[in-house]
This record gives sequence, structure tokens and C-alpha cells, in this order.
Amino acid sequence: MNPWRGLRGLPREVWLVCASTLVNRLGTMALPFLVLYLTEGRRWTPEEAGYGMMVYGAGALAAGPFSGRLADRLGHVHVLKASLWTSGALLLVLPYATTKPLLFALIFLWAGLTQAFWPSAMALLTGLATPEKRKAVFALHRLSVNLGMAVGPAMGGFIAHHSYRWVFWTDGLSTLAGAVMLSLLLKAPPAPDLPHGHEPGASPWTNRHLLFLLLAFLPTLMVFFQIEGTLPLWVVRDLGLGSSFFGLLFTVNTLLIVILEVPLNLAMGHWRHGQQLLLGSICLAFGFGLTVWARGHWSLIFTTVIWTFGEMILFPAISDAVATLAPPDRRGEYMGLLSLCFAAALALGPWLGVLTYAKAGPRTVWFASFLLAGGAGLLLARFRTPARAASPTA
Repeated sequence: MNPWRGLRGLPREVWLVCASTLVNRLGTMALPFLVLYLTEGRRWTPEEAGYGMMVYGAGALAAGPFSGRLADRLGHVHVLKASLWTSGALLLVLPYATTKPLLFALIFLWAGLTQAFWPSAMALLTGLATPEKRKAVFALHRLSVNLGMAVGPAMGGFIAHHSYRWVFWTDGLSTLAGAVMLSLLLKAPPAPDLPHGHEPGASPWTNRHLLFLLLAFLPTLMVFFQIEGTLPLWVVRDLGLGSSFFGLLFTVNTLLIVILEVPLNLAMGHWRHGQQLLLGSICLAFGFGLTVWARGHWSLIFTTVIWTFGEMILFPAISDAVATLAPPDRRGEYMGLLSLCFAAALALGPWLGVLTYAKAGPRTVWFASFLLAGGAGLLLARFRTPARAASPTA
């Protein structure tokens, strides 16, 4: 039995979006190395670098409420292309910022422009897939993301060893290459057919099921984003294992995802969302919690494998849960709110993690990560998809 059979028959547009994402992600390295760029390339303190990550998260957070709604109004494909063009161009000029305020401003703008991509892409993919194929589509999109991430951060580790400026340039050029691909090959699909007498769907801000889901998901995300904050400090600065090995951890993470995520999620297709979210959170809790004892190459690879399973289980499940709740005419807004949740976690998680790291030490960070992810998982286990939302016509 072919574990990949759920990908058969997907529309051409799905493959184009995923292919452009792959091209973009093959050069993704600026964000994973932002903390190291600020501390080693700019000679900032860890606390100052934490503020840099907070500024990035704040930029994404500021764009979150508008990006999804803008995509619903202007068209998901148009916003998708604009996000790639503008964010790619900005990455080319960001290393030239000579003052701290200017660099903060460019990081903020970079985050906001990048933020517009995700609700547009997720809403577009939701509309292109039938409900029974939707999880396979989300898994395929994450496959394209992480296949690129198997190369990008690892390559970034070697590039950063010679020039942090080229980290940003490579990332920007790959983003522009993805924009060119979409501009040449992808046309906007027709608007979805809505039932006669259809009324506008409920705002995501008034959907109590969605708000419960995302508020419970937020602490788990804050733990996950320690890969952008405290984990590189732990691996490179404290353990002295080097930026190249830190990039290798991303390669281990993404190779596992490339090989296992699609079959794993197809096999878990009959699971309730709450069950899948609980299991994913538990894996994250143990993966980051055990990092307190990980001090060598193999122990860090082991903990990376554990939290990678959490990522593979958790993220497709949360995307599918939000897509199930979203009305057809508000998919961008609902996915925008999910993206806003990611942005909030990115703003708070690395900043609080690095701050705790500096004030209380790494052991406190990893123990707190275990408690936060585990507690959030217990809340997520209570989530139930409303019967009307679960209907394909809802």
C-alpha cells in the first residue's frame, strides 16, 4: 500500500504554490541566523538580539489582522505574489542598515511583508482542495517548506561562517525566484461557488471555538520558537558546537519531515483534532525539556528528533482545524488569525526565552518549555470541531 496515495489528483495550482514555496525555502536562512547575526556579526548582547527577534515578531503581529482580510478582498494569488516580490527585495538591502533604529525598522517591515504570504497561501490551498484532500494538501505544502529547509539553514551555516551579508542576499534572491515562478505560471482561480442566499461568514474574532483553539495553541508555539532564540545560543555559545552544527540540526529536522510527515498525517487522518494536537504538544514538551541534559552532538540530535515529531503532528492538525472552522468567504481572515498566533509566539517566545536565558539560565528555559507545552497540550485535547463546521458545506 502506497503511503503517499493521498497526493494523487491534486490540482495543478496546488503543485505550483508548493513548488514556488520550495524555491523560496531553499534559500531560507536569514531568520534562523538572525540572533547569531546580531550577536556575532553586529556584536550585540544576547538581550539586544532578543529585542531584535521581538521586533521581527512585532512586525508580523502588526500585519496579522490585515493580511488575511486583504487577501480575501484583493485575491489570494495577488497578495501571495506581492509578498514574495517585496520581502525578497527588502532582504537584499537589509544588511546595509548602518544604525540600530534603521535595522529595527527594516526587520519590522521585513516581518510584515513576509507575514502576508502565509494566510494567502493557506487560504488559496484550502479553496483548491476538497475537504477529504485538505490534510494531504497541507502536508504537501509543509513538505515543500521543509524540503527547502533541509538545504537552506545548513547552507546558511557555512555562508554565515564567511559572510552574514550573503546570508541575507541568498535568502532574498531565492524569495525573488519564487515570485518569478508564480508570476509566470500561476493565475488566480475562479471565486468559489457559494450557496444561493449565502450570508457572510462569522468573523474569526467572534468564533469562540477558534479563539479557544488558538489561545491554547499559543504557549506550545512559544516553546517551538526557541529554535529561533535560545537553542542557537545554547548550541553555539554555551556548548561551543559551532554554527555549522546548529544548521545541521535543521537538516535533521527537515529530512525527517520530508520522509515522514505526509505518510504520518495521512495515517492519522481519522484522528480527532484534539487527539493529534495533544500528542504533538507532548512531543514538543519532551523534545525541548530534555534539552537541559543535551550537551553533545548525538544527544542534541536525539532531542531534535523528538520535537520534530511534535512539529509533524501538530502543525498540519492545527491548520486543518482552522480550515474546518473557516467560512468559504473568510478563509483568508481565519488563516490570518492563525498566522497572527504564529506571529505573537514569534514575538514573545524567543524574546522571553532569551531574557530568561540571560537572567535565570538555560535550565530554567528548558524546564519551563516542558511545563508550557505539556499544559497547552492538555487544553488542546479538549478541542472539538462543531458539527456544522465539520460539514463540507459549512
